[in-house]
Amino acid sequence: MLNDKDRIFTNLYGLHDWRLAGARARGDWDGTAAILARGRDTIVEDIKSSGLRGRGGAGFPTGMKWSFMPKQSDGRPSYLVVNADESEPGTCKDRDIIRHDPHKLIEGCLIASFAMGAHAAYIYIRGEFYNEARHLQAAIDEAYEAGLIGRDACGSGWDFDLYLHRGAGAYICGEETALLESLEGKKGMPRLKPPFPAAVGLYGCPTTVNNVESIAVAPTILRRGAAWFSALGRPKNAGTKLFCISGHVNAPCNVEEELGIPLRELIDRYAGGVRGGWDNLLAVIPGGSSVPVLPKEICDTVLMDFDSLRDVKSGLGTAAVIVMDKSTDIIKAIARLSHFYKHESCGQCTPCREGTGWMMRMMDRLVEGRAESEEIDILDQVTRQVEGHTICALGDAAAWPIQGLIRHFRPEIEARIAAFKARGLKMAAE
Repeated sequence: MLNDKDRIFTNLYGLHDWRLAGARARGDWDGTAAILARGRDTIVEDIKSSGLRGRGGAGFPTGMKWSFMPKQSDGRPSYLVVNADESEPGTCKDRDIIRHDPHKLIEGCLIASFAMGAHAAYIYIRGEFYNEARHLQAAIDEAYEAGLIGRDACGSGWDFDLYLHRGAGAYICGEETALLESLEGKKGMPRLKPPFPAAVGLYGCPTTVNNVESIAVAPTILRRGAAWFSALGRPKNAGTKLFCISGHVNAPCNVEEELGIPLRELIDRYAGGVRGGWDNLLAVIPGGSSVPVLPKEICDTVLMDFDSLRDVKSGLGTAAVIVMDKSTDIIKAIARLSHFYKHESCGQCTPCREGTGWMMRMMDRLVEGRAESEEIDILDQVTRQVEGHTICALGDAAAWPIQGLIRHFRPEIEARIAAFKARGLKMAAE
């Protein structure tokens, strides 16, 4: 269990003042100029040695991502872009950081931008987050007024500007290159890679795109030391993480805990346990709607970190834990996700544009049982033809929930088909 002294997000529940005075009382903006005085290379190395992995879903080492930015400018400016387009079903952590602890994010933007040689950063926030955008803009204005950002930020000699950009609520704009396209005023459609954003990103300039949580934890890591952060969690899965627990639990919540906490302990300790008791658990989606579902027998023992969940053919993703008890129609639940991915596909890639429609329609028939048993394998084959064959990961995100359903709940699908046939025979006999 994480000790309170090791918590990074000390105002996660909004119990204290979110403005600059409250943030400073909690230790934000403390010695920021001294952190910048360490120099770019030292900051990047500290983030590398902390073991911080991206908190937006992919889990790529954050320090390594920062190190891809050019050391010497070729005349083009460099940019940091923060992905606050939190649209993954089940995920609700970034909005609480922005709502209750915005100065952590703003300070993180300054430090990360300095480490990458960027004099400007953009925060791309989901359009529906109206109140969060108001809080964040107010906090940015406070930081400018206090001289923490702007010309000679924090008295460090570094000029830094921070801009808030509101999106229009497209899930695809959570993909980093689609986000950049949208930020440039174009339709949010993913770019082919290479070139990668670190070489050709926003406005054709070197750019790094990071998740809100990845940036917001950086100042605390640099203040308290890489060794402190890397000592939390498990090897290659270091530090703390915000978990969003929703669904059939007694007390849905966001909570900060160490990576590697057992899933059952996480649910029982913080979310009041599964509705009707642990034995009433059917399944859990452990990392937001795009990762494969896990049945109860795996949930009994699995640990909540990147590698443990990968080993059971799922993923940590954004650490959005969606709990489903035995009242759930698991086939219908996954079909609902298929509708979401069909709706949110940008349509650029044929496998995703056509495949999400195929998968949705087949899932709708399986909900009723209006299919043949052989079609289960055909559906699985369709998911394999989509997965890994698209420019961005939305095709994978659409395929994986269905693969998890077939992997773990095939008998339920077969029983649904058999029941539909039995009803048809009964009606024919009558």
